[in-house]
Amino acid sequence: MAELHIIGQIIGATGFPQNSLFCKWGVHAGGAWRLLSGLKEGQTQVDIPQTGDMAYWSHPIDLHYTTKGLQGWPKLHLQVWHQDSFGRCQLYGYGYIHVPSSPGQHRLQCVTWRPLGSWQDQLAEMFVGGGPQLRSPDLIYSGADRYRLHTVGMGTVELELCVILRHFDRYGVES
Repeated sequence: MAELHIIGQIIGATGFPQNSLFCKWGVHAGGAWRLLSGLKEGQTQVDIPQTGDMAYWSHPIDLHYTTKGLQGWPKLHLQVWHQDSFGRCQLYGYGYIHVPSSPGQHRLQCVTWRPLGSWQDQLAEMFVGGGPQLRSPDLIYSGADRYRLHTVGMGTVELELCVILRHFDRYGVES
């Protein structure tokens, strides 16, 4: 079987309205892919930057997959959250990015967005907090009904991934 190693980190995030951010992340792969080792989801710590607006997490990612086909190449999906001084958490953005298919070291930027909601939702968000969230996080990367959503762009998450391919040449894939 062909093997894919993904080793890297979620460096941090910038461009969000407020600081005190953390990130929930996960990896989605097709049915032909099997995770041999590593965690396919996780969460970073909360970072409150003292200077600048970049929240640094340096959260490690280490995954090892095997596959029989290329369909369903792995994607990372991200949720950036804000934690206020009372410990309440508010969603700040969704995003996803494909794992690069070429071997080597890659520095990636994942732009994020969040659902906008109605004017009543926006008014309630100003006074009470919270805000609209997706019922199913699968919409982040599936795209089936995503085109119907009204969204607003948020900040950017920076990642650094090293991709190692093994035995793909046996299956007709040149690296």
